Order: sequence, then structure tokens, then C-alpha cells
Amino acid sequence: MTQGLLLLLLATQQPAQPKRTVELTGFVLVNGFFNSSQVNNSDVPQIAANDSVGIGNAGGTIRQTRLGVLVNDPDVLRGAFSGELDVDFFGGQQASSGGRTFPLLRLRRAFATLTWTGVGSSAQLLIGQEGPLVADRSPRSLASVGFPDFAGAGNLWQWIPQVRFTGEFGTSLRVAVQAAVLAPGTGAAQPAFTTQPDSAERTGRPSLESRLRLAWGPSDDPNEFAIGGHMGWFLGNDTLSADTLLVSQAVTADGRFKFGIVELIGEAFSGKALAGLGGGGIGQNTGAGGVPVRTTGGWGQLNLRPNPAWMFGGGCGIDDPKDADVAAGGRLKNFVCEGHLEWRPPGPMIFGFEFRRLTTTYTAGDFTANHFNLAAGYRF
Repeated sequence: MTQGLLLLLLATQQPAQPKRTVELTGFVLVNGFFNSSQVNNSDVPQIAANDSVGIGNAGGTIRQTRLGVLVNDPDVLRGAFSGELDVDFFGGQQASSGGRTFPLLRLRRAFATLTWTGVGSSAQLLIGQEGPLVADRSPRSLASVGFPDFAGAGNLWQWIPQVRFTGEFGTSLRVAVQAAVLAPGTGAAQPAFTTQPDSAERTGRPSLESRLRLAWGPSDDPNEFAIGGHMGWFLGNDTLSADTLLVSQAVTADGRFKFGIVELIGEAFSGKALAGLGGGGIGQNTGAGGVPVRTTGGWGQLNLRPNPAWMFGGGCGIDDPKDADVAAGGRLKNFVCEGHLEWRPPGPMIFGFEFRRLTTTYTAGDFTANHFNLAAGYRF
């Protein structure tokens, strides 16, 4: 009896082992919108159309709703594991009378990370699909979730399969060295079902990226500044006989700075043939004579949060290709500005309003569109 009581006492005194956790998250989002003239995509526009008629339109959508699964395990390969699956319903519509209101499920981001932490240093390995290492930020917006705000106007956002390594050193002031190997791609459209290699995949070479990041302040709410570089390769055109190897490259800078209730975030880049990263060159990879389109761009956004319930702010983005590189009839510049307001009352609900002004330059001149967006939703 005594031995049994002793074993029971020892068992009750042993600390509980850390357990794996799985969490389901979601954001149901309804958007009502109005466009003053033609745009490339009515509910989440990136560019104004080359259309002098200027026909306005209005509508509503729920396809920016998102679902997620988060997995955490504190003891995997002597490190901490976390995984995320992020999907929405922005995958298009079926060709049917009800297709507009029956949107298709789309995989956005899906990745796993392993983090090893030491005294004053850490190392992290990421495997999966995530934004480019050199352009991993996006503006805050309830109007642009399916495509991040300023896509096609300075925001390189495309979610790409990759392997990424980060080594960080320091405590109050932290320096991180990052490198990534990404799946090659030009951003060219694929057939409806069968996957075919594009001119970047046919080179057999992955894209390479690196980034140097400086961070300070709280680890869960840091100030950051970083510089990065991107290099990729693709064939001169989309025929199997092509043998001219062209280069996609960029240098980037990004940052996030917080001063009390004020937050400033943004990115900038200069490079060529960047359509595979989600819109550099306004989605134009090559242009006149098949040359890579050289371009510069970036975006910035200022947000103010006077209390936990309210946030308001605004920002602008621009993508400005070299005119001589752009093919006849192509887009010469895209400039977008927005202002937004968000209200998060106690509980799960959230409401927002955004106004966006798009100005896209073609050979025929500047074409503009105003986009108004009302958003309402709830998180779980």
C-alpha cells in the first residue's frame, strides 16, 4: 500500500508534457463595392482599364472569406514546430448562372516552420508556400484580401513554393540573415486543368533570394528595416525551341516602424522581369523586342490606431516600367492611392470602408477609376 501511494504521489508531481495544439481560424467577410469606370477586376481592382467609355458598376461579394488551420508543437527535432494552412474562396467562378455567388476554394499560403532558440540567437527553417522573402509585407486592408492592396502598383506579393532559412542574432537589437530557394515562374496563366512548364520552369533553375533584416523593440511587435535581392532565370519566349536565357532580378527595401499609435509600413524595389513575383512591371515580364521590362516601384501606408476599436489611415503605391521596354499598347505606369477606416467593436465583428483611386497610363493617355468598398465580417 505504501509503495502504491508513493508511485501515485510521484506521478502527480511530474510536470505535464507539452502537447500539440490545433486551432481552426476563420474570417467571414462580405464586401459591397462601386467602381466609377472600367477596371480589370470589379470587386478587387488593380488597374484602370484602357477604356474611354468609362462605364461604372456596383456589386457585392463574399469570396474574400478566409479559413485557416494553425498547428503548434513545442518539441519537434529539438525545436518548436508551427504550421499554417490559409485558404479563401478567391479561386474564380464556375461558368454558370450561379457561379458568381458560388466561388471556388483557393490555397493561398501553406507552410511549416521549425525554430531552434539559443541564448541571444535563433535559427528557423520554413518549407511551403509563402510570399517572396524580399517582399513579404502587404498593406492593411479589408477591401483587398484576395489580392493584397497595391498589387500591380508596387506590391510584389505572389505566394510561391519555397525553402527559407533565417538566422537571427542579438536581443534588444536583432540582426537576421535570410536566404530562400523559390520555385521558378513567370506569372504566365496556366490551362484549366493540366499543368505545363512556363519559360522559367523550363530553365531547370530555381529563383534565389536573400535578405538582411534589422529589428528592435518587442519581439511580438517589432520595428524592422530590411534590404534584399532576387535573382531568377527564364527563356526568351514561350516556345520549346527558345534557347536565350534571360534574367529576372531585383533589389528591395522594406520596413515597419511604430511610434505609439502610429504605424508606417512599406516596400520599394528596382529590377526587371518581375511579373512572376506578383505584378512588377504591372504584370509585364517582357516587352518590345522580347527584352525584360525594367521597372521601379513601391508602396507605403500610414495607419493610426487611437484605441483598440478604431484604425484609420491611407497609402499609395506605384509601378513605373521603362517606357522603351513596354510593348505597343502596354501599360506605362500604374499609380494607386487609398484611404481606409476600420471599426472593431467588442466581440467578433469588424467593419470597414476604403476608397481607392487608380490611375493607369497607356500610350493613349491616363485612365482613372474610383473604387468604393464597404466591408463587414466576423472572426472566429
